[in-house]
Amino acid sequence: MVLRTTGSVLVVFLWSLTVVLGQSVKYTSQKICALKGSTVDLSCSYTNPKGYTVTSTEWYYRKNGNWIEIRDYSAGRVSYLGNKVNDCTLRITDLREEDSASYQFTHWHLAKYAYVTLSVTGLQVLGYDKNKLTCRTSCPLTEQPTYIWYKNGQPIREGTSSLYVHNFSDEDRYSCAVKGHENLRSPAVCNTDYCVTYTSQRICALKGSTVDLSCSFTYPRGYTVTATEWYYRKNQNWKKISDNYAGRVSYRGNKNNDCTLRITDLREEDSTSYQFRFIHWPLAKYVYVTLSVTGLQVLGYDKNKLTCRTSCPLTEQPTYIWYKNGQPFREDTSILNVHYFGDEDRYSCGVKGHENLRSPAVCKKTYFVTYTSQSICALKGSTVDLSCSYTYPRYHNVRTTMWYYWKNRNWKEIPNNNAGRVLYRGNKVSDCTLRITDVSEEDSTSYYFTFKPSDLTKYENVSLTVTGNLSHLFYCNYHAQVGLS
Repeated sequence: MVLRTTGSVLVVFLWSLTVVLGQSVKYTSQKICALKGSTVDLSCSYTNPKGYTVTSTEWYYRKNGNWIEIRDYSAGRVSYLGNKVNDCTLRITDLREEDSASYQFTHWHLAKYAYVTLSVTGLQVLGYDKNKLTCRTSCPLTEQPTYIWYKNGQPIREGTSSLYVHNFSDEDRYSCAVKGHENLRSPAVCNTDYCVTYTSQRICALKGSTVDLSCSFTYPRGYTVTATEWYYRKNQNWKKISDNYAGRVSYRGNKNNDCTLRITDLREEDSTSYQFRFIHWPLAKYVYVTLSVTGLQVLGYDKNKLTCRTSCPLTEQPTYIWYKNGQPFREDTSILNVHYFGDEDRYSCGVKGHENLRSPAVCKKTYFVTYTSQSICALKGSTVDLSCSYTYPRYHNVRTTMWYYWKNRNWKEIPNNNAGRVLYRGNKVSDCTLRITDVSEEDSTSYYFTFKPSDLTKYENVSLTVTGNLSHLFYCNYHAQVGLS
């Protein structure tokens, strides 16, 4: 009895020891320094005793000396990439300085906790000392970086964190970035007490999109900024931005050092130069940022190739989306190779992240009408645009444009401004958009556009479905997107 009892105790003791000794957490690096705004993976792995099943995993961060469990995953910025077997990697995106802390992974019964320390840093240019500028971080970056130096917004050199400058004029601005994170550039520095610096001095953005004219400003210590102003250039004169932009412009900066201006719903007439000033700035010479607004246009069909063209190179390196007959079918570059271009096929392009700002479609036929969407769902009482474009031979003059709707098994012409609810917003060049306001369920039918003179014999049409039920609207939109309606 004694031996049997002793043996039982020994077995239990050895099993408990195995549980403790068989568990461990290892971090790829226990100290990480990453750039503000970037994404970091806290890579780790863990082991368990044979036969042990992990039922839950937790990550904690340290704040005010206490370990706090990450529960809400920081409004979508934190994601667990691991599993319940051996991987415990945590990803944090859009890093902020307040994310600097110690982090710890654990699961039930893990007795001893190791942790990883994350430091988040921005970039800062220091100098001008002995013709040298230095790109500084508050901690040594974990990945051995290659630095990119910028002069007046343009890249001039890749190399180390030091840059030797032999002639630093009053108009010059220098900034730095880390290769692979070019969008996380440092504030620029200049060689004067009063300085305004733009992150980029040339910006190309899509018509209809939103753009930030990002900038920063400096002034002597002890100086108080009382007012800030933005100007735009028109007819060779600088004019203060006022109500001309009808609520499309908002100042996102402050009176400290940030002077960013946001412009929404960009239009081609917004293409001009812009300039920030703060009151009593003694310099008479102002630097400025030039904005170019472009639409998308498909060019071709040349040697089985279509090209998605812009009038200026887009500032953000874009990924293009190509559409065939209104449906997305490829993410690619601005060039699309088409091996077979049928007479009924229509191709258009867009930019990822701006899918609603699609180019007009092109087709192989001489006369053609293309609808942005051939199935539209709308809520009763709302306003809907039946967006479309049309093509015809060069030097052809369009004399008449017409919209028709289907009723009682017949196509009937829509009189313009029908009951004040219908408005033709197109032109006699290429745009044939029709707007219907205060739509009702009786407006649910098919519509088509045509023009004269033309040799159109087959008419594509767009289907409009109007509902007063939000659930029906969701269902309708879902089927329209997957092409089942």
